[in-house]
Amino acid sequence: MADVKVYGANWCHDTKDVRTFLQRREVNYDYIDIDNNPTAAAWVRQHNNGKEQKPTLDVKGQVLSNPTHGELEDALRAEGIL
Repeated sequence: MADVKVYGANWCHDTKDVRTFLQRREVNYDYIDIDNNPTAAAWVRQHNNGKEQKPTLDVKGQVLSNPTHGELEDALRAEGIL
């Protein structure tokens, strides 16, 4: 399993943007489509006050909801991934 997990939806522009950001930086991540995974959707709602915020990321236990590129890069650097 990767240190980064991206919870999102295939149709979501923000999810696509975050995945592209990670791929361009060659960050290994697991992608979980919450539209097809009720357990993952529940996890996202649990971490977002009941909302299905897309994307929601788990970076070595740090949860980020729809982060900016800067916020995501800071989290990746803080965890030694970048």
